[in-house]
Amino acid sequence: MSKTTSFEKYQKRRLRSSYFSVVISIGLVLFLLGLLGLLVLHTKKISNHFKEQYAINIFIKDDAKQKDIERLEKTLNNKEFTKTLKFVSKKQALEIYKKDIGEDFMEFLGENPLKNSIDLYLKSDFVQPEKIKKIEKSILKNKFVSEITYDKSLVSLINESVKKISFWLLAFSALLSVIAIVLINGYLRLAIYAKRFIIKTMQMVGATKRFIRKPFLYRSVKLGMAGAFVAIIALSILLFYINNKYPNLNVLEDKLNLGFLFLGVFIAGIIITWLSTFFATKRFLNLTSDELHY
Repeated sequence: MSKTTSFEKYQKRRLRSSYFSVVISIGLVLFLLGLLGLLVLHTKKISNHFKEQYAINIFIKDDAKQKDIERLEKTLNNKEFTKTLKFVSKKQALEIYKKDIGEDFMEFLGENPLKNSIDLYLKSDFVQPEKIKKIEKSILKNKFVSEITYDKSLVSLINESVKKISFWLLAFSALLSVIAIVLINGYLRLAIYAKRFIIKTMQMVGATKRFIRKPFLYRSVKLGMAGAFVAIIALSILLFYINNKYPNLNVLEDKLNLGFLFLGVFIAGIIITWLSTFFATKRFLNLTSDELHY
């Protein structure tokens, strides 16, 4: 009697260990899937952040009146393309030059040849060559504006890089989704394979396919939900860590999309495990007794 009890306890421990490993495996796969979702979700935000670090330099003529400069600043501030702007005086420009170059040309020139300027930082949607040209033309209509400079090649490079990164990220997302489904399917097929003889025995005593399949589906959905919770907890910890380490990224700002992402991970865990179990049990239900040994 004691031997039987010990064996039953051993079997229960083994079963719990098996379920635990399946939950962790599903959780890990769903975590990777959710992580990729986070990257896709924040690709635009990260690219926008880099685009909005790009500035157009508006140089002002020396004879420009202060009220004209202030009027231009006010006008630009009200434009839809403006993120922020910063006025840089001749004196400030000289200090920046001395700090960057390490030379003071005032010693041999005797005067400051630099100009007052306005650094105009654009909103991300306007960091495009065609739109910047239109902005440049409208600003140059002011007669006290000497010239406008910006790195044209850098604008094109930024936009091309964002397009390439977005394409490869989406391609990688699709690939990882397929891998996730295959891995979870593999874990559940192995779990059901271990009970193939029980399935066949139930079928031989007259149990219907639906009756046999039901407990397997119920258990796999519970495992999928548990795995999804593990993935969501891991993703939440990662998000809080990133938010504390890099607060400028504001990864917790878009709570609605994060909520949809977590819901998507949870639903994916249920759907993938349900479908995998359904087709795995269907396969074993259709096997003959002799085929169960292979």
